[in-house]
Order: sequence, then C-alpha cells, then structure tokens
Amino acid sequence: MSVPRGTRGWILAAVAAIAIAAIAYAGQPPQDSPDHSSSSDAANGTSAILLFARALGHPAAQLSGSFAPPAGDGVMFVFTPTAPYSSGEAGQTLAWVRAGGVLVYASEQGDTELDRAFGVTRTNGLAFVDAEVGNPTVTGVSQAAGGGTVEPLDPSAQQVPFLRTSAGQVTGYRQRIGSGEVVVLADPLVLCNGYLDKKDNGRLLADLLGLAAPDAQVVFDEYHHGVVLSDLGPQAWVLTPWGAALLWLLVAVFVGLLLRGRRFGPLLAPPPETARSDVEWATAVGRLLHRSSAREVTLGLLANAAEREVAGRTGLPLQPRERFWNALWVRSPELASALAEAETSLRRDAATEQGALHAARRLHRLAYPLPERQADGRPS
Repeated sequence: MSVPRGTRGWILAAVAAIAIAAIAYAGQPPQDSPDHSSSSDAANGTSAILLFARALGHPAAQLSGSFAPPAGDGVMFVFTPTAPYSSGEAGQTLAWVRAGGVLVYASEQGDTELDRAFGVTRTNGLAFVDAEVGNPTVTGVSQAAGGGTVEPLDPSAQQVPFLRTSAGQVTGYRQRIGSGEVVVLADPLVLCNGYLDKKDNGRLLADLLGLAAPDAQVVFDEYHHGVVLSDLGPQAWVLTPWGAALLWLLVAVFVGLLLRGRRFGPLLAPPPETARSDVEWATAVGRLLHRSSAREVTLGLLANAAEREVAGRTGLPLQPRERFWNALWVRSPELASALAEAETSLRRDAATEQGALHAARRLHRLAYPLPERQADGRPS
C-alpha cells in the first residue's frame, strides 16, 4: 500500500520534530533555583526541608500571597530574598522573634532591612571555602559542605558563631533575642537539596528544626521571592528541559508547515472600490431604517436636522437647546411657531407612514424654504 506524497511529508516532519525534542530534552542542564525556593527540587532548591519538616510532624507551609510570620513559637526559613523587605516587615519579623519565634536567615548577600533589624554585619569580601567547621553549639556537626565562595559574617559579642571556614571566618551564628532566636547563615547551600547528604549538613538541619517544639509550625518565606522580571522572559521556560523541547517541537512543526504548506485555492484580487453618489448613500440609509422599523430614530434625526438648519439660517447657537428655542421665539416668532407645530405633528402623525411623510415634508420646507419670486418670475 503506497503512502500519498503529502502524507509522507507530514510523517517526515513529525519524526524530525520528535528527534529534535528528544535531543533538546537530553541535552538541557538541570533546573536551577538561585533564590533557594522551597518549591524547587533543584540541587540548590530547598523543597527537601519542607518535606523533612512535615515528616517530623511539623505543620509546614509557604508564605506566598501575603507576608505574616507564623503564630507562636514556630520556625520561619528565609532564603535569599529577591524582593526586598520593607522596614515594617523587618520590624514585624523582629517582634515575632522577640515573642518566641525562631528565624533561620540564610542569604549570600543579605537583605538591607532584615540585616539592619537583626544587626547582621557582613565583611564585604569573598572567602574561598573548602569546608566549614562546626563547634559544640550544634550537636553532631563537625563539618558542613556548601559553596566554594562565601561572604563571611562579622558577629558581635551577643552573636555566637557555630560555623567557620578553615581560616576561622564566621559563616554562621546564633543569637538569642527576647524569648526567641535567630540563626544567620552566610552560605544557604548547606541546607539545600543537593547538599544535605554531604558532611554533617543533614544533622545541621535537624538541629535547626529542633530549636522549636515538636508540633511548632514551620513556614518558608516565598513571599519575598516574589516575581522577578527574568521569570517573565523566555529564559524562564526555555532553559528548562521541557521548555526547550517544546520550543524545538514548535520550530520543527513550523518548518514542516512552511515546506509542505499549500494554498486552498487561487489568489483572488479584491473587487475595485466604486464611488457612490450622495443619493445612493441616502437611499441606502433610508431603506435600512425602514427595514429595521426604526421610525422613532428616523423622526428624531429629521427633527434635529431641521433645528440645525434653522439655527444656521438665523445665526443662533443650537446648544443649549432650551436657550436656542427661547432665542428663536424672540427673534422669529412665526418661524418658531411653525417649527414647533411641525415637530408636534411629526410625533402625533407618526403612527402611519403617510402621516410621517407629511410631517417630514413640513420640516423640510421649514429647514430649506423655497426662495420667493418677483412679479416677473425671477427669484427675489
């Protein structure tokens, strides 16, 4: 059984599209989450913390629609805000910590208002890290593994370091504030998905969750990740495996349609435009109004047109309408009386077409009066 020529082209285009999509999907890099979102399963995402907290019995949730710290002595994770905190939000977070909350604040560069509220000082320089060394402040954590570079912290006397680089620079500390506690990390990667199985990172996460009660609420601040302009660009989905595969599929289908596309018939030139006379336009509008039974609309147009012509002939402004009629009664009482009677008869006799035609002719004679003739028959 032979395959039609057109069908063979479609089959080849479909095979090429599938092949291109498969190659693009296999060749794409893994997903990325530079803001360490708890919604991301990437290596630098933090979805594992959300699942781990739920497995331990904590009611875990994400702050997305609006910002509000959890009630009571819960735990809130803040990872690398991409939308800055306002001074009010930072003050609200500080008040919540003083009341007994636990804040885990992990960010590479930090947030201006959050750093100011909690007294976080950074050294404004990068340090190369091969391993981060723990101390007895966190149980069972002797070493942690994160990124290769970090901006160290400069803690005060009330801020107790628990993670340092091999050169002694602080990368994490704890601080009691009122009834609560804040944990600041300069390297968020030590708590991210792809790093929890390295060194003692998993123990560190367990110790941080253990700072709160077993049934305390655990929330993740996704509100301050917000909508980044880059998320609206093509790279937001083209750089994902499925997005690139879909893009290549669309390109292949477009090329196939372009190569195999045919017209549905011969090209037809548009008919040339024909100039219409004023009589033809007026006749067409009249027939349209007659067929649509728009008698009231027609009568209103006639009355307005008559008033407009009378106003132009007498030199009176048509608007406002009440002032026009008052001035017309003063300047030309006979014309005003005739026009008012014609409009009254127009509405009174509009029940029949003959009556409407008679009233319309009266309005037309008032709007366009015939010139008076002299005794010799010439126009005066």
